[in-house]
Amino acid sequence: MKHNWSMATLVLCLMGMIAIRADAALELKQGDHVSIIGNALPDRMQHHGWLETLIHAKYPNHELVFRNLAASGDEVNTWQRSENFGSRNDWLTKTKADVIFAFYGFNESFKGDAGLDKFKQDLDKFVKDTKAANYSGKGVPRLVLFSPIANEKLSDPNQPDPTANNANIQKYTAAMAEVAKANDVPFVDIFAISKRLYAEAAAKGQALTFNTFLLTEAGDKAFAPEIFQALFGAQPPVGKLDKLRAAVNVKNAEWHARYRTVDGYNVYGGRSKLAFQPGKGSFITLTNYDDPPPYISNYRIMQEEMSQRDVKTANRDRGVWAVAKGGKPKVDDSNLPPVKSIESNKSDIKPFLSGEEAIKHMTVAKGCKVTLFASEEQFPELVSPVQMAFDTKGRLWVAAWPSYPEVRPTDKVFDKLLVFEDTNGDGKADKVTTFLDGLNCPTGFQFYKDGVLVMQAPDLWFVRDTNGDGKADWKERVLMGMDSADSHHTANSMVLDPGGATYLSDGVFHRTQVETAIGPVRNEDGCIYRFEPRTGKFERYVPYGFANPHGRVFDYWGNDIITDATGNANYFAPAYSGHLDYPAKHKGMQEFWKRPMRPCAGTSMITSRHFPDEFQGNFLNCNVIGFQGIFRVKMSEDGSGLKGETIEDLVKGDNDKIPNFRPSAVSVAPDGSIYFCDWAKELIGHMQHHIRDPHRDKSHGRIYRITYEGRPLLQPAKVFGQSVEKLLDLLKEPENDVRTRAKTELGKHDSTKVIAAVKKWSANLDPKDKDYEHHMTEALWVHQWHNVVDEELLKRMLRSPDYHARAAATRVLCYWRDRVKDPLALLEVQVKDENPRVRLEAVRACSFFTTAKAAEIALAALDKEADPNKPDYYIKYCLDETMRQLDKYTK
Repeated sequence: MKHNWSMATLVLCLMGMIAIRADAALELKQGDHVSIIGNALPDRMQHHGWLETLIHAKYPNHELVFRNLAASGDEVNTWQRSENFGSRNDWLTKTKADVIFAFYGFNESFKGDAGLDKFKQDLDKFVKDTKAANYSGKGVPRLVLFSPIANEKLSDPNQPDPTANNANIQKYTAAMAEVAKANDVPFVDIFAISKRLYAEAAAKGQALTFNTFLLTEAGDKAFAPEIFQALFGAQPPVGKLDKLRAAVNVKNAEWHARYRTVDGYNVYGGRSKLAFQPGKGSFITLTNYDDPPPYISNYRIMQEEMSQRDVKTANRDRGVWAVAKGGKPKVDDSNLPPVKSIESNKSDIKPFLSGEEAIKHMTVAKGCKVTLFASEEQFPELVSPVQMAFDTKGRLWVAAWPSYPEVRPTDKVFDKLLVFEDTNGDGKADKVTTFLDGLNCPTGFQFYKDGVLVMQAPDLWFVRDTNGDGKADWKERVLMGMDSADSHHTANSMVLDPGGATYLSDGVFHRTQVETAIGPVRNEDGCIYRFEPRTGKFERYVPYGFANPHGRVFDYWGNDIITDATGNANYFAPAYSGHLDYPAKHKGMQEFWKRPMRPCAGTSMITSRHFPDEFQGNFLNCNVIGFQGIFRVKMSEDGSGLKGETIEDLVKGDNDKIPNFRPSAVSVAPDGSIYFCDWAKELIGHMQHHIRDPHRDKSHGRIYRITYEGRPLLQPAKVFGQSVEKLLDLLKEPENDVRTRAKTELGKHDSTKVIAAVKKWSANLDPKDKDYEHHMTEALWVHQWHNVVDEELLKRMLRSPDYHARAAATRVLCYWRDRVKDPLALLEVQVKDENPRVRLEAVRACSFFTTAKAAEIALAALDKEADPNKPDYYIKYCLDETMRQLDKYTK
C-alpha cells in the first residue's frame, strides 16, 4: 500500500485531528465494488449519502459501485437475519466486494471489560478470514476498520448520560486499533473524531445526534468530510454536490428496497417454496426451488422481481456516474428482465358490491346503525386500510396498503398515510389529504407530539409537517432494525399506553435487532416491544410464542389486552409481561376469552357515552375469516385478571353476499360513534394463494360508522391548540380516547410547565368526586408521559383507597424503579396488598430486578392467597415466570 500522506496530514494526525494510522490512506481503483458492513451507524449513512457522495466526487471517472450490507444490531460475530437470507460472506460475494468498510465495536462495547478479549479474538479472526477471501474473483479485498462514534452528551434531560458508555467505547476503539495494527489494515478512529465534532457543535448550541448515538442528517453531513479526510489523507471535494448526492440517495433507496426487501419469508424463506396450480385451489410445498409444471412458486416470481431490483440499482449506479462526470442523472429501466405473469388458483371471485349496497348485507347489534363514511368510490386513494386513528383535531388518519403484500419493483402507486375530514358534520368524509406517500407496507402508526410515528420496516419513522400544508416534509428514523420477514406480521396496531409509551410487535419468522443507548435489543420470532418515544427506551415487553400479535388495547385503568391474530388468542397482558432475559420467552398462558372464530385483525374497547351502559368497557374484536365482522365481549373481574364473555356481535357480514368484507381496525370517534375499516379483499391468505395472485385486490377499501339510534352523539372535545389547563380538565372525561388525545396534545408543551400545572390541577380536585382516584392516577400518568418522577405522588397513589389506582401506580413504580429511593421496599408492601391485582403487578415488577431480595419479595405474594396450594391463576403464572427470571440471582 502506498504511503501518500502529506506532511500537513501527518501533523494533523499527531494532533489527534485525523484519527487513522499513518500508513493507511485508501486507494480506490477503476470499477471497485465497495461493500459496507456493520451496525446502525453505516446502516443509517446510506439514507443520508454524504460520505459516498464525497467519494464519487473524488473519483468521478472510476465508476465505483457501493452496496450497503449493514444492519442495526450487527456485531463482528453477530449477523441476525431471517430464514435463508444469506450469510455475510454470501452477500459480500454477491456484491463482488473489492473493498470492505467494516464498522464494529458499538454493540459489543456493552459487554464491558468482560467482553473485551473475546471481541479482539473475534475481530482478529474476521480480519484474517477477510484477508484470505476472494469475493470479487479479482483477489483479496481491501479492508478498512471503523471504530464506533462516541455517545453525545445532549441538553435534553430525557436522554442518558453517555459517560459510562463512552468509557467502554473508548476501550473497544483501542482494541480495534490494536487488531488493525497487528493485521496491517487501515483503521479509522471515528470515536476521536466524534468527541471533537460534538464539542464544536455544543459550542454552537447544536447537536449531531438525536438520542446520543444515532446521527441526524446534519450529524452525518458533519462526519462525512472528517471520515473522508481520514480515509484518503486529503481534503474532501467541495462545491455543489447536491445533484450528485440526490443521485446517490435514489440509488441507495433502490438498493435498500432490494437488500431489506419486505416479506422475505415469501422471497427466500420457508413460504417461498409454496407452489400454486393455476385455476385450481391446490398448492404444494417444494423440496427444492424447481417448479414442477404447471405449478408456479413464490420463489420463482419473487426472485425474478429481485433480479429487477438488482438491475434497477445498477441503472441508478449509471445515473450516479453520469452526475459525477458532470452530466445528468438519466436512468433508463427499459432493460429490466421480465417477471412471469401468473394465473390465479381461485376462479370464483365474486364482484364487489358498492359500500352502500354492502351495508344491506350486514347485521348490527340491536339499536345500532351502520353508515358509510368513505370508500374507494369517492376516494380512489382508500385501498386496503390497515390501521386508523383520530388525531387531536378530530381528523381520521388511515394507513392505506394497496401494494399488499408488498410493492413490486415496477409499481407506480405506493402505500399512503391518508387524513380524512368530515367538514360539514354529516357523518361522511368530504375531504382527504395524502399526508405521506411512497410507503411500502405501512402496518402501523401512532401520534407523538406534533407528528406521527410511522412503521416502515425495518425502521420506525417520526414524521412531521413543519410548514402547515398538511403534508409530511420532515422525518427521522427513531428506531432501526425491526424485521419484516412477513409483511402481515410486521409491527402493527400501534397504541399508546396511559403513560405515553407505544407498542410494536413481531410475528413468527422475524429476526429483530434494535440498537439502544443501553445496548442492542434482539428477538427471534414473536414478541411485543415497549417503546418510549420521549426517552428512546426500547425493550421486549411480551416475548412469547406468538404467530402474529395484531391487537392491543388498554382499558380505563391501564390494563392491557393482547391478541394473537392467527388464532385470535386473547390474553390478559399484565400477567405475562414481566421481564425475561433474551432469548427466553414466556410459557403458554390461558386465554381470558374463548373466541368463537379466528383470525383477528384488530381490537378496541368501547368507552363512549353515546352508547348505552351495557356497551361500556366492551372489548371489540375484528374477525376476518368464517365470521367476518366484529365480536363484542363483556369484560369482568376474574381474580387478579379479567375474563370475557361473548355477547351480541357489534356487526356481522353475510359471507355469501359480501365475501370480501374484512373488518381490519375499529376505533371510537371524538363524537362517540364507532368507526371501522373494511380491508375489502376476498383473497387475504399468504399460504392459500400465490403472493402475486392477480386476484389480490388493489382498488377497494371502505370505512364505516356505527351509531346508536335515539341517543345523541357527543360534542367532540376541543383538544388541538388548547391551553395546558383545559387539556388537564379533559383528563376527567370517561372516554379513553379523549384522555389519550389530551395527553398527546400535552406532549407538545414544555414539560416544566405541564408538570407545574398538573400539580396545581390535582391539588384542586374534589376528593369527594367518585372518580377522584382515577383523576389522581391520570396526574401520575402525565408525569410518566413527560418522564418526570414525583416520588411523593407515586407513594400517595400506591396507598390509594382504590385498588385499581394502587395497581396502576405499581406499574409506574416498575418503570421508575431506577429513579425511586428503595423501590424494593415499596414493592414489599404492594406484594402483600389485600387485592390480587395489586399483588400481580408487584410480582411482575420484581422480575425487572437482579437481586435475590426481589425473588424473596415476589414469593411473599403467596402469603395472601386463601389457599397457597391453589393460588390465583394469573398470580401463580406471573410468579413462576418471575422466579424463572430471578433464579440465577438466588444461587
